[in-house]
Amino acid sequence: MELYENKLSGSIPKEAGNMTALVNLWINDNSLSGVIPQQIGNLHHLRILCMFMNKLSGPLPPTISNMSSLGTVDISSNTITGALPSEIGSMKLGILILDHNALTGTIPSAIGNMSDMRSLLLSSNNLNGPIPSTIGNISNLRDLLLSFNKLNDLSSNKLSGELPSSICKLSHLNYLLLSNNTLEGRLPHCFENFSGSLTIFHLNENKFSGLIPSTFSKNCSLMSINLGNNKFHGRLPKSLINCQSLRVLYIGNNRIQDDFPFWMERLRKLLVLVLRSNKFGGNMSLPSRTKFPFPRLQVFDVSHNEFLGSLPQRYFKNFRAKIYPTVFYEEFLDYVEMILTLKGQDQLLNRLPETFTAIDLSSNRFCGTIPPSMGNLKSLKYFNLSHNSLTGHIPSSFGNMSELESLDLSTNNLNGEIPSELTRLTFLAKLNLSTNNLVGQIPQSNQFSTFENDSYIGNLGFAEFR
Repeated sequence: MELYENKLSGSIPKEAGNMTALVNLWINDNSLSGVIPQQIGNLHHLRILCMFMNKLSGPLPPTISNMSSLGTVDISSNTITGALPSEIGSMKLGILILDHNALTGTIPSAIGNMSDMRSLLLSSNNLNGPIPSTIGNISNLRDLLLSFNKLNDLSSNKLSGELPSSICKLSHLNYLLLSNNTLEGRLPHCFENFSGSLTIFHLNENKFSGLIPSTFSKNCSLMSINLGNNKFHGRLPKSLINCQSLRVLYIGNNRIQDDFPFWMERLRKLLVLVLRSNKFGGNMSLPSRTKFPFPRLQVFDVSHNEFLGSLPQRYFKNFRAKIYPTVFYEEFLDYVEMILTLKGQDQLLNRLPETFTAIDLSSNRFCGTIPPSMGNLKSLKYFNLSHNSLTGHIPSSFGNMSELESLDLSTNNLNGEIPSELTRLTFLAKLNLSTNNLVGQIPQSNQFSTFENDSYIGNLGFAEFR
């Protein structure tokens, strides 16, 4: 029965349990409300049960475990409450999708009895407690999503404790998303072996510590790694160069202590590189043998580290993604979750738009002048060089950055006048030139007429403030 994407409202009638010959029930994308009736368990021949995107509430009926033919259950994006019934472990489900609800309690250890499970999605609920060690018994599991999207959901899983070593048995994992919980401890070494099957590996916003797995295999298939906001230390493993399909690497807000990973310049599909708020250091302008480094990069954030020397000019010449938006776009990019400083505020992005571009080199020890070649970044939207020791003039070529929405050059030692060419930046919504040595008149035309005085304070040589 296919009744999806209509405007059905009201509750699911108890009489639905009388349709015992029913094989498929699709009533998703409606406005159905109320509880799921116990009588649903009478549908012994049902193989697919899809009720997602409704307004259903109350607990899952324990009678659902009577449906011995059921292979797929999707009741996501409702307001289902209560605990996962332990009876669910007796089912032979291949797909169980209950994310974006309000489930409470722990994940029952009986979940490990579901040996045929391929996809288990419990993200964005109110689950707590440890991940049961029996999870390792689900040997065919491909997708394990237990995370919480802070941007869109009120429900928040708070799974705790260490990852069970039995997770090493899940050798076919494709998606592993455990973000935004309170998991802790060191990662099992077996994660190095998963790199041949894993494509999405997100453990961000937890309390994990220790070293990042150091040996990624030659057949690495990882496309997105997010380990941000944990307590990882040590160096960035050079074996990541084996992950030639990698699009996203986010390891911000950890304790990684290393030089800049020049070897990553050869990751030709990389879209996002975020190393912010670690202990990286050294000179990023050292010679490199890579002719076209980072050819597809859209987001480059190394802020709040200890880099020194001149700005890495070769990156601004060759970041072609900043000039021609990338063509590498897959559905998985909707899972991207990044914290970036945009327009002076930390903001959370839960997906990567195709045209989104950002460079953030702020809060380091860069010195010297700003290369005029930066003006070639014509599709760059967010640019932050603040809190460094940069000298010289603001390049007039910045007027060519026609898509720029935010420019922060504050807290440097820049001198000279504001180039009149900057008035051509008609998309510029945020400008911060404060705490420099700038002089002369402040432009009054176009976007400059909208900026407050705090964009310019700390420059004693300006002729006047508005």
